Amino acid sequence: MSDSNNPSNSDVPRVPDVPQVPGVPEVPDVPQVPDIPRDEQGASAAPPAYNGPTPPASVPPAYGAATPPPGYGTPAVTQAPAHGDAYSSPFGAVAAKQPIFSILALVAGVIGVLGSPIVFLPIVGGILGLFIPAAAVVLGFLGKSKEPQARGFWLTGLITGFIGVGLALVSIVIWSVFFATIPNSSY
Repeated sequence: MSDSNNPSNSDVPRVPDVPQVPGVPEVPDVPQVPDIPRDEQGASAAPPAYNGPTPPASVPPAYGAATPPPGYGTPAVTQAPAHGDAYSSPFGAVAAKQPIFSILALVAGVIGVLGSPIVFLPIVGGILGLFIPAAAVVLGFLGKSKEPQARGFWLTGLITGFIGVGLALVSIVIWSVFFATIPNSSY
């Protein structure tokens, strides 16, 4: 066997030596803690007081002056509701009342327009097609008077309700005219 570091052939490159691992660094000496002055009984004395400037004392605002809002993260002081008080919520403000009439007007109006193909059944379809859109119109006007903040709901209910009522009336008129013009054959 030949040594890989001493090749017999001069065309073979020489293999580098294995690097040496560096030594472990020395651990520095631990600094010594200064001696703490002790009194006669062996207890340590208090450290000297800091004689820097003292911060100004917090002065409460004058009566009637605006008080700043509480800082970030500090809870606002609120008074808890009395026990058994049915109209107060321990969780803050009571949720706003839902605009029921306006939502029902919207739903009835949309159903009246989407269900409008039924009005093209002879006479009966037109009469049946009047009920739901008419309810949308009535509920839309109730919502307008009692729930003005839900304008989008009751306005959509009114518009779609009037469209549904119009389709139903046109259907009734068309079928009435159609049946009136059919020749009458008596047997």
